[in-house]
Amino acid sequence: MFVTRRVLLKGAAALAGVACPLGSYALAIEPGMMLDVTKYAFTPPGWPANLPLKIAVIADIHACEPYMSAARIKRICDVANALRPDVTVILGDFNAGHNFVTGPVLPEQWGEAISGLKAPLGVYAILGNHDWWHGALPSVKTLNVPEIAKALKDAGVVLMENDAVRLDHAGQSFWLVGLADQLAYVIKRGHYRGADNLDLALSLVKDDAPVVLLAHEPYVFNRVTERVSLTLCGHTHGGQVDLPFIGSPVARRRFGANHVYGHTIENGRHMIISAGLGTSSLPIRFGRPPEVVLVTLGSPPLAA
Repeated sequence: MFVTRRVLLKGAAALAGVACPLGSYALAIEPGMMLDVTKYAFTPPGWPANLPLKIAVIADIHACEPYMSAARIKRICDVANALRPDVTVILGDFNAGHNFVTGPVLPEQWGEAISGLKAPLGVYAILGNHDWWHGALPSVKTLNVPEIAKALKDAGVVLMENDAVRLDHAGQSFWLVGLADQLAYVIKRGHYRGADNLDLALSLVKDDAPVVLLAHEPYVFNRVTERVSLTLCGHTHGGQVDLPFIGSPVARRRFGANHVYGHTIENGRHMIISAGLGTSSLPIRFGRPPEVVLVTLGSPPLAA
């Protein structure tokens, strides 16, 4: 069967009619207006069943105008507070991830926004690769790690880089371990050297209380031992685009099929990867909206 030019043009027009709304949705609505709250509840190995703990997870803010403005970040922090977590963690990438912006959001601006985060056991953060690679925007070559560290301190957030802290809760204790970024230093395109030191961080754990590990990228999970009850990661944005019937094939090739999004269990070890809030490379999300994660440990699994 031959397709006439008229039929071809009509078909192209129909596709454009579909593509335009989908494109607008992926460029504006999902990344700029939506927010999910994703909940997990389970008791991983090594975690006492009688130690209930609620962890609010914020990842990949990628502060910038207009997608992740200071005002929007503040609203997201209000959502996290409303979950009434025992502890809140931020998994890095405060700097914007692309230049398709109307302006930067500087550390003092997003720092003021996150200063409203509240949790009885405190708020803790690590840095991500974009925090090490450039300034507030990728086009800004002057690094602003000191400004990020100051903004976190001024906001009452504890920055943990290859560090550990012992926290007491519900009559028991657990350790929160923060890993420095695994892609911190760019050697050349596609080649990096990390600032992470997992052995050092875990050496600071001085007793047998359970451990929650914060790591920006999920790459470290292959090296995490059963000593760690749960690893929390960001970085992947959940693939950022999750197409029906196809999923996120590019992200699966890049990170591994089970290291793109959600709750992964390998050899009894547990990891949760957040889809995060912002975007990198392009300001697009489709099928993977921004999210705040709430993890409840010491609890039976949520029904599917």
